[in-house]
Amino acid sequence: MYQLPSIEEFRKSSPEEQKEVIDHLFEPCDSLNWFIQSFVIHQRFETYTQFINLVRSELEILVNRNGFFAVRNGYEANNLINDIISAHPRLGAQPKATTQLSQHSAEEQKKLGGEAMQKKLAELNERYESTFPGLRYVVFVNGRSRDEIIVNMEERIKRNDIELEKKEAFDAMCDIALDRAAKLGVKL
Repeated sequence: MYQLPSIEEFRKSSPEEQKEVIDHLFEPCDSLNWFIQSFVIHQRFETYTQFINLVRSELEILVNRNGFFAVRNGYEANNLINDIISAHPRLGAQPKATTQLSQHSAEEQKKLGGEAMQKKLAELNERYESTFPGLRYVVFVNGRSRDEIIVNMEERIKRNDIELEKKEAFDAMCDIALDRAAKLGVKL
């Protein structure tokens, strides 16, 4: 099983080696890697918790400055946000031949139940994505019952606030990353 390097080794490693760590903490995503390399990696952090919370802060700034984020390296804010959030797999969806779940997502998805639950989640994913074009529903599943997840998804669809969805998705991504760091042998 993969184990994260020490935070010191991570900070000193090459961008390619840092990408491998980022891909284990978050879902593999070139847009997120570019964002972290551009806005986070050169900041001061002494632990993976600090690193992940810096990512969280910078993603929140990105959402808050959505209209003011200059196009950089071909990235426009809304497209960048959508790319990062959409890197997460659909909740409960069976991966297609062209979809590659990270090892971590595959383990997390196994806990969501059988065929009836997958059908319900497929319907909710469709409703969610038609309500919030370009986004995927992202939630930190660990410790939540299937029923709690369904209620949360339905409430978020009903609320219909895309800016809040972006913030909640990024918070969930960072909560997931903290959980993955702990599981990958890092003392937080």
